[in-house]
Amino acid sequence: MVVIPSSVVATMAMRGEKGMSLIATNTWGRPWRRVGGVTLVVFGIVLVAPPRCAAQELQQGVSVELAVTRNAVAMPAADEKGALIIAVTHDGSVYFGIDLITPAALAEKPGLSSRAGENLYIKVDARTPYANVAEVLGAVRTAGVTAPNLLTAQQETREPGKLVLPKGLEVLLGPPPSGAESTVVQLLNSGQQWPLLKINNEEIPWANLESRLRQLSQNHREKVVVVNADGLLPFGNVAHVIDVCSSTGAKVFLVTPAT
Repeated sequence: MVVIPSSVVATMAMRGEKGMSLIATNTWGRPWRRVGGVTLVVFGIVLVAPPRCAAQELQQGVSVELAVTRNAVAMPAADEKGALIIAVTHDGSVYFGIDLITPAALAEKPGLSSRAGENLYIKVDARTPYANVAEVLGAVRTAGVTAPNLLTAQQETREPGKLVLPKGLEVLLGPPPSGAESTVVQLLNSGQQWPLLKINNEEIPWANLESRLRQLSQNHREKVVVVNADGLLPFGNVAHVIDVCSSTGAKVFLVTPAT
């Protein structure tokens, strides 16, 4: 046992009385000291408590940075309980709901293949390489899904307190119907900010994409566009092309590894 000399004890007592006297006579010091004490308690609770907010956010789905589009349509069923949702993150990770999965396992997912007739929603991070998306599209096609919906963000201003319904673009997988006159749009990696854009092997400026598509489809009974994109390109570029094609009323077929 450590013995503290009586002189030290006396000195400590005198300093304690002096400190208490200062607190009693300083009207500004008392409330701030009280707040400081409460703050320490609050921080202690936050540090010890389990991360409930993180768990709740995880149950709602996987967060991705969606591509922004202009011509997406409302898809309220994507918010319904039990909706089939696949997410592709920035680093290429794939989730079925909130469960991490590989594209190969996704192609054999019982919950997917047995409900292939229902709507399937895919939300993709705009920054991920298109190769990651094409692999997922090939997997869901193998599972029997031929018309998935790509969820996107919108440019419209959100009004405070107003419920915003999810929106997206429908795409088709596999070759277009036999006999259909298809317009082929290619996106090629140019090493620049914007990829090289070709329509039926003719290089065109990005600003002319919509007008050229409308011109080519004037004499077609059915508007069909086949989009073939370089796997190195960010998905945001591909989503932009799908969006413009949809604005013309065309059915958009995406080339996948299984096509």
